[in-house]
Amino acid sequence: MIKRVINGFTTAWKGLTLTMKHLFASNADRKIITVSDSNYFKQLEGTNTIQYPKQQLPVPEVGRYQLDVEMDDCIVCDLCAKVCPVNCIDIEAIKATEAIGQTSDGTTKRLYAAKFDIDMAKCMYCGLCTIVCPTECITMTNQYDKTVFQLSDLTYQFSDMSPELAAEKRALFDQQQAEKQATKLAAMQKKEGGA
Repeated sequence: MIKRVINGFTTAWKGLTLTMKHLFASNADRKIITVSDSNYFKQLEGTNTIQYPKQQLPVPEVGRYQLDVEMDDCIVCDLCAKVCPVNCIDIEAIKATEAIGQTSDGTTKRLYAAKFDIDMAKCMYCGLCTIVCPTECITMTNQYDKTVFQLSDLTYQFSDMSPELAAEKRALFDQQQAEKQATKLAAMQKKEGGA
């Protein structure tokens, strides 16, 4: 019985000592070191957590965080949307009537991006979309704090094409296709009439 009481007091004393140590250390800022540091998991000084947002942990070079798209380099190939395991990328392409420019690596652009949305609430940060992109226009940034109040605010829209302009581009392409079809049909009728 006495042994249990002594054991109880000893355990309580150890717990209180640890609590008091952390109570008085709570005003000290935690020293920010990288994960590669040999002392990273042995930090015994300061608080258990960093004082965010005043202090921030360094972002690793290979960290996977917020996705970003450089639309000037996007050829709207749709590979990122196809490889995404959670379908968080939504792309709507419109064929152009002619080449509409070039990316920074010299690839010719032939499609307009009427819609290029990424739902970061669904994203699992696997990085597959960045790997398959032929022009490397989709990248993962070092931004990890994207706190929002509405879930819909986590859907980022990268295309700046208005619905009116998209409708105009669709109409131009449809007109071009109709003209090509009429020319083809006229050539076939001329060929059949001459034979």
